[in-house]
Amino acid sequence: MLPYGRQSIDDDDIAAVVETLRGDWLTIGPQVAAFEKDLEAWTDGVGVAVVSNGTAALHTAYAAAGIRPGDEVVTSPMTFVATASTAIAQGATVVFADTEDDTANLDPAAAQAAVTGRTKVIAAIDYAGHPAEYDELRKVADNAGALLLADAAHAIGSTYRGRAVGSLADLTTFSFFPTKNLTTAEGGAVAALDPVILDRARKFRSIGMVREQDRLRHPDVGGWHQEVHEFGLNYRLPDVLCALGRSQLKRLGGFKSRRTELVARYHELLADVPGLRLPVQRAWVDPAWHLYPVRVLDGRRREVFDRMRAAGIGVQVNYIPVYWHPVFEDLGYRRGMCPNAERFYAEELSLPLFPALTDADQDRVVAALHEILG
Repeated sequence: MLPYGRQSIDDDDIAAVVETLRGDWLTIGPQVAAFEKDLEAWTDGVGVAVVSNGTAALHTAYAAAGIRPGDEVVTSPMTFVATASTAIAQGATVVFADTEDDTANLDPAAAQAAVTGRTKVIAAIDYAGHPAEYDELRKVADNAGALLLADAAHAIGSTYRGRAVGSLADLTTFSFFPTKNLTTAEGGAVAALDPVILDRARKFRSIGMVREQDRLRHPDVGGWHQEVHEFGLNYRLPDVLCALGRSQLKRLGGFKSRRTELVARYHELLADVPGLRLPVQRAWVDPAWHLYPVRVLDGRRREVFDRMRAAGIGVQVNYIPVYWHPVFEDLGYRRGMCPNAERFYAEELSLPLFPALTDADQDRVVAALHEILG
């Protein structure tokens, strides 16, 4: 089965992990701080805290933003469920706003309409690696007195108007799952413009533990003493996985270039396939494409999905609108709230896209689509 996405691991990655395994540190050690510093080269220098996975990154970001019961988070339903569920874990109410028809990203006008006096965070998603409209969303967030969060699980390496994803919102979260643009096996990160919020994120990912002498409430107990001032969770990313991430980062530029080449080939080879709508790219963004999401028209998405899978091509659907999940239905959310997102879901199909995908593999995908839809 040709997968829709997969990791790209080379001998340098393996050597980096082996070297760390032979050292003194497996969990929190020198590779953690080094990986965080390396990541700053991709966030225009914005500080980063690495965590155990992308869901942990979102939970950590909401906690660092001070989300509490009674607060509201405005976000898009066209995302993985964790963008919303981790806000609910902090006691927030999630308010879903509709997406743009072409990019499937959060529509700034819809976000504006969803804002209330309780809005604490507006969370955009860089769907498929294409950055959201951050200048417009910044205006919405600032007018609401809310923080702007970028769920950039798909988008490390992308830029918007010449600025790196990671520097565009008050908080940005990344995922390093194997199908993403770089991997640490499991892993994620939080970038924060405000050093105070970044410090809160680092404490939250480490069980809330405080060890610095000048921060202790009872500093004279002894050298072993540590304190918890606010509750946190164990979302630490181990040294051995940070070593893998540091090695992967050296190839992120190459990964992005190959994904861009494959997207351009898909655009060319699929341009004349009937009943297929191809993804767009706005002139002011430079995406690090994570997905190649086509739209299958005329109600044929299920047929195309089944026939592609039967042909050994592992297409995928990204994503079920979040509030369609039964857990959200049980909270009172109903279908029909975000018609653009729901139409997008009804047609969306992610084609295989990863750096090791060969031209021959891609030709096979294209030929199958021509056969089904041509």
